[in-house]
Amino acid sequence: MKRHQTGTAPLSVGLGLKPQHVASALDLDASDGLWFEVHAENHMVAGGPRLAWLKTIAAHFPVSIHGVGLSIAGPAPLDTQHLARLARLVDVIQPALVSEHMAWSFDGHTYYPDLFAPARTPALLDHVCARIDTIQQRLGRAVAVENATEYAVDPDHQLDEATFWCRLTERAQCHMLLDINNALLSAHNLGHSPQHAMDWMLSLPTGAIKEIHLAGYSSDPVLGDVLRIDSHGSAVAQETWLAYAAILRAFGPIPSLIEWDNDVPGFEVLMAERARGLALWQAAASRLSRSPAHDEAWTSHA
Repeated sequence: MKRHQTGTAPLSVGLGLKPQHVASALDLDASDGLWFEVHAENHMVAGGPRLAWLKTIAAHFPVSIHGVGLSIAGPAPLDTQHLARLARLVDVIQPALVSEHMAWSFDGHTYYPDLFAPARTPALLDHVCARIDTIQQRLGRAVAVENATEYAVDPDHQLDEATFWCRLTERAQCHMLLDINNALLSAHNLGHSPQHAMDWMLSLPTGAIKEIHLAGYSSDPVLGDVLRIDSHGSAVAQETWLAYAAILRAFGPIPSLIEWDNDVPGFEVLMAERARGLALWQAAASRLSRSPAHDEAWTSHA
């Protein structure tokens, strides 16, 4: 299979790619660092159209494989058959990035259509580090793990966000996929200020973040804006853009993705969102050193 050229441009801002947008995507090129991400479970098959178009995209662009079904934080044993299918897909596509969620969706009896955030405890840290090691050994590469959205106060938390993620990335020798929208939504839903989310994100170890996700949210249809849902069905919120700019000022340019999975608009709308993110990413790329005033800059806009 023909592979995209490597080394021509670093991964900048990418898009979650949907089947209806494949033809439009193939009219573009990767000269400005454009890349695409797909959900692994939609392509973990032996053949068929979805795998075929993914192979075509991967021949022209860097690709990220984003898993949603391994239930890394779950209580049930790791699904080795699922992991084997993921490994086959990774071997075929040779993606630039592979990621999963610090969440659970399977309790040993039922698969749920949600990604539930676990209680951050030393026991969970032991549990997920062992599972991540198994995953990385099977895939033959380090993976990035994404922070999930929290919707209610969990009294079982024993570790704060920064401590948990610092220990996880160090012990498991994995990366972090920082979902800025998820961090801000969690702070809001738990009664914290946006600054709470910024504080722990900005305290992450330099080099730990391998990928950033940006997405829109919606207010709960019953409770209203007191509860914000990680719906991926709208444009990125202004608050998230401001936080993204602060993260880039602190850590430099990191491969970043626009997620829009529900009520998906036309490709031109997604490219306009990407253009906004790319401007911020390129500004960060032009700065080679960390801004000493990144915290102040965030606070002044919040």
